[in-house]
Amino acid sequence: QVQLVESGGGLVQAGDSLRLSCATSGRTFVGAGMGWFRQAPGKERQFIATISWVGGTTSYADSVKGRFTIARDTAKNTVYLQMNSLKPEDTAVYYCAASYRPLFSNTRDAAFWGQGTQVTVSS
Repeated sequence: QVQLVESGGGLVQAGDSLRLSCATSGRTFVGAGMGWFRQAPGKERQFIATISWVGGTTSYADSVKGRFTIARDTAKNTVYLQMNSLKPEDTAVYYCAASYRPLFSNTRDAAFWGQGTQVTVSS
């Protein structure tokens, strides 16, 4: 069984940067891709970025394109989300997800989820 553990969230000022990590464990399942999603109070969980384990192909939501970067370290079985130029609108719980798809943007394509890490951006 795959376990995903997010870390790196916190309280920052607008314009600051933050790097989130998603550490994976378990060797009974290896997904083809990973993704980051976020959910603000009263809103649906939304796609942020995705990356394939093989090849490292990436895709981003328009709202974060140019500011956020997703990356993976295959040796460490870890995925990162580098967030720059943070805005108050980025405030949400950020979730890491694993999928059988190499790239995915739909929450229903996620096979496993982490428990989330809170990111709060003050103005």
